[in-house]
Amino acid sequence: MPVDLLNPTAESEKRMHKKKRLVQSPNSFFMDVKCPGCFAITTVFSHAQTIVVCGQCAQILCQPAGGRCHLVEGCNWRRKKE
Repeated sequence: MPVDLLNPTAESEKRMHKKKRLVQSPNSFFMDVKCPGCFAITTVFSHAQTIVVCGQCAQILCQPAGGRCHLVEGCNWRRKKE
């Protein structure tokens, strides 16, 4: 099956390495995380390398995991708009 290299599908672009895409773009992003205890919203980097705690109740929101950070159970999140 022939493949069009100038017009790749969105699915194939997402699977490619960030530097091998037709237009380079990072895999990381900022996200709003809602604390399950006090419902305060905190902005967190998706690949955070430190433990992130809530500013109001000091509850742990996410922990580093070598790549993307792992959110604590009960946390809701959404990707920030650019």
